[in-house]
Amino acid sequence: MSKLKTAFFCQQCGYESPKWLGKCPSCQQWNTFVEENVVKKENPSTYSSLNWKDDHSEKRKSVTVALDDVNVKEQDRIVTADFELNRVLGGGIVPGSIVLVAGEPGIGKSTLFLQNGLQLAGVKTLYISGEESEQQIKMRANRINITNKDFYLLTETSTQTLFQEIKKLRPQLVIVDSIQTLQSPLIESSPGSVSQIRECAAAFQRFAKESDIPVFLIGHITKDGSIAGPKILEHMVDTVLQFEGDRHYAYRILRTLKNRFGSTSELGIYEMTGAGMIPVTNPSDILITQKEEALSGIAIAATIEGMRPLLIEVQALVTQSVYGTPQRTVSGYDLRRLQLSLAVLEKRGGFHFGMKDVFLNITGGLRVEDPSIDLAVMAALLSSYEDMPVPHSICFAGEVGLSGEIRAVNRIEQRIAEAEKMGFEKIIISRYNLKAIPDNLNIEVVPLGRIEELYQYLFQ
Repeated sequence: MSKLKTAFFCQQCGYESPKWLGKCPSCQQWNTFVEENVVKKENPSTYSSLNWKDDHSEKRKSVTVALDDVNVKEQDRIVTADFELNRVLGGGIVPGSIVLVAGEPGIGKSTLFLQNGLQLAGVKTLYISGEESEQQIKMRANRINITNKDFYLLTETSTQTLFQEIKKLRPQLVIVDSIQTLQSPLIESSPGSVSQIRECAAAFQRFAKESDIPVFLIGHITKDGSIAGPKILEHMVDTVLQFEGDRHYAYRILRTLKNRFGSTSELGIYEMTGAGMIPVTNPSDILITQKEEALSGIAIAATIEGMRPLLIEVQALVTQSVYGTPQRTVSGYDLRRLQLSLAVLEKRGGFHFGMKDVFLNITGGLRVEDPSIDLAVMAALLSSYEDMPVPHSICFAGEVGLSGEIRAVNRIEQRIAEAEKMGFEKIIISRYNLKAIPDNLNIEVVPLGRIEELYQYLFQ
């Protein structure tokens, strides 16, 4: 007989309490506890006792060992045909790793990983779907127009049935779409609840570590942009990827939030088409608008995302405020950093933005946090303020301090090389970056020290 009990779970961190609490003692959040029915089985679940290794393989023994006695060998990663996915994963899929991929509904998560699974020729892949039928997945695969005899489908939500089928098939890669639709027989609550997500994710974590089979978990996000389920879900997995983008744009960004096997500041860029997700080889081309005439309020920034240099377009609009209270609106940029930039221009440059409406946009649907974009932001603001265009052949790379000085940025050589490759004639940088500039460049490097010098160089 199963013992039924009621418990309260924190929706943020998964903390369990026998009674309702106003404030979670674990994550300190208010009003996050929900009541769930929990059933504890007397016998373990079928999948918990499955032997994923071969029958003649040695079982791992839990003994204490010295750190110097641990032998480390380089693991052979599964290199996919998608070089953007390889980039964000740190060079390929690590055996035994568990990867969580989150994104808004309709952004293209299922399409991306269905496509990647079909492209892995010679790798037996199991695609588990709790949201779609076999016919729906087959229709999407026909649109992608990729065939793979080693690709298998399973439409099931019960983890007990899932692991029994996995043991029969013995795949080399498992893709779960999505973790919020699965249901464990150990927990008597609806799929998507805190306890169900935690239990199902823990089961796949044990499976991945015991079998050395990589697992991709596709997850949902909440209305505020965070991953649905308990926060412990992100701690359990090895890698967390965020798939984002604007529905009105064809471009999608796969961003690394956590990676135990690589860098956490990488991103991949895709173009969403009717034939699937196409990796973008040169993202600077799509992030710079092609213009036939010179327009004010536009500047090009040489930025770095992870290991990748990017040239992005910054658009600014400065107009007279007609409602009394000036507006500050941004897209793809930090609003507080824009306010700092306006304060610097007001104090150090003497420009009166106090009664001006200011709008700032990063093209392509990107969100940029690199401080080296400051110089391009101020150039775009000054261009719109004076209604004078910045020449097409100039790009910018520099951080601006509160005293108006232009500070040096890291990896300036890669930024200059990217600007030179894209055909720019000049790049404005900090004078403190001059010692890192290589010789024999086909682009003119303009070193400046203060924001007043930027205004004089561009508009006087």
